[in-house]
Amino acid sequence: MQASYNLAMHLSVNQLSAPLLKKLMQQADILQVGIIQHTSGCTIVDAGIDYVGSAEAGRIITEICMGGLGDVRLEADTRFVPPFSNWSNAISVTSLQPVLACLASQYAGWALGHEKFFSLGSGPARALAQREDLFKTLAYHDDAQSTCIVLETNKIPPIQVIEKIAHDTKIAAEHLTVILTPTNSVAGMVQIVGRVLEVALHKAHTLHFPLENVIRGSGLAVLPPLAKDFITAMGRTNDAILFGGSINLEVKGDDVAAEALALNLPSSASRDYGKTFAEVFKAANMDFYKIDPLLFSPAKVTISNVETGHVFEGGQLNPGLLLQSFSD
Repeated sequence: MQASYNLAMHLSVNQLSAPLLKKLMQQADILQVGIIQHTSGCTIVDAGIDYVGSAEAGRIITEICMGGLGDVRLEADTRFVPPFSNWSNAISVTSLQPVLACLASQYAGWALGHEKFFSLGSGPARALAQREDLFKTLAYHDDAQSTCIVLETNKIPPIQVIEKIAHDTKIAAEHLTVILTPTNSVAGMVQIVGRVLEVALHKAHTLHFPLENVIRGSGLAVLPPLAKDFITAMGRTNDAILFGGSINLEVKGDDVAAEALALNLPSSASRDYGKTFAEVFKAANMDFYKIDPLLFSPAKVTISNVETGHVFEGGQLNPGLLLQSFSD
C-alpha cells in the first residue's frame, strides 16, 4: 500500500466499534435481541434466532461490522416509480475510510465451521485473526483487548468454533462477543443488504483497482420483504444489491482507470447477470463457486475522480428483476 493509505493504519476497528456493541447490548430489550452467556464464556447476541430482532438492531450491527468507520441509516427509497414504488425502504451507507471499514472489517471472509455448523465471519475480529490473504494486501493489523464477530447463521455456534475464534484472535472467550443474524431475520436482512458498499470495494480489488486510490464511498440499496426460508432470503438480499443497489466512489489517479472501474464494476458486467440470484444459484447446482464472482456488485455505480473532476457512470437499476425476486 502507498503511504497515503497508511495514514489511517493507526485506526482500530475493534476500539471504534466497541461503543456500538455496548449500545446494542444495553438496548437489547428495546431492539428485541437476546444476550446469552455461552458455555465457552463468550457473550452471544441473538438477533433473530429465538428473539425477533429489529431493523434498528440490524442498522447498529452493520455499523459494528464496519468497525465503527461507517455511518449507516434507514431511510426512504425514492428511486423507484410505479408499479415499483411500493419498495419504499432503503439502507444507506457512507464511509470516509471505506477500505478499512469494508474490507478490513465488514467483508464476510472468515470461514468458520465444525461438523454440521458453518458460517462466514464478519466484523472487527477478522482484523485480529488475520486468517485471510486479503490482509496481506491491506497490510493492516489491529490490536485490542476485546473483540466482536458477526455470523450469518440460525444456530448457536458449538464450543469448538468459539475456541477457534478465541485462539486465532488471541482474545479470551470472556472478552469475545458473537452476534448471530439469520439470513431470514429482519436484522440479518438489514446487515446483509448493508454490504452494498463493501461488495463494490471487494470487486474493485478483484478488478485490480489500486485500493490506495479509493478515498471515500457511499451506497444505497433497497430493503426487500422478509422471506420465510433461507434460500428465498438469500436470493432477495443478494438481488437487493445486484439490481437495487447504487454506490458512489471518490477516487484519485488517472481517468482511464476510473472510467474502466465504472464500466466493469456494475453487476451487469458479469456473465451471470440477467436472472434472479435464486435462478443463478439453482443453475449452479447450489454451488457458490460455480457462480461468476464478478456478479456480486451493485447495479449502478458512479466513480468521481477528485483529481480531474471527471465523473463516470456505469450500470443501471433493474426493477423488473427486483419485482420477480421479491414476488417469488
